[in-house]
Amino acid sequence: MPNPVVHFEVIGKDPARLRQYFGELFGWEFDVPSPVAQEVSDPDSYGFLDLVATEDGTGIRGGVGGGSSYEPHAVFYVGVDDVEAALQKAEELGGTRVMGPARSPSGLVVGHFTDPEGTLLGVAGVR
Repeated sequence: MPNPVVHFEVIGKDPARLRQYFGELFGWEFDVPSPVAQEVSDPDSYGFLDLVATEDGTGIRGGVGGGSSYEPHAVFYVGVDDVEAALQKAEELGGTRVMGPARSPSGLVVGHFTDPEGTLLGVAGVR
């Protein structure tokens, strides 16, 4: 069975401003602070987005965070059983590991890599 997209993030230099922007634009509400790996965002500046779904249940969870030392970017995460194994396979297939595995206080493990054309992607799991 294919691995699903399970989460997205928008990271920037001024996460409070980004949350206000997306909140006003899309009506999103955030739980701040939310548990996150330091490699992803300043833990005090990260906010999980409550699940926003259509009537048929379509939608994924997200987060907005960052801080002054984080480069702005957006990334989606694919759910995997083993983050390290997924990062190794991404590298074997021509991608480049950027970060991880990194563990958040909640136990979620994440990693970032770029595909062969340089696009940033993420993988997430619990080990």
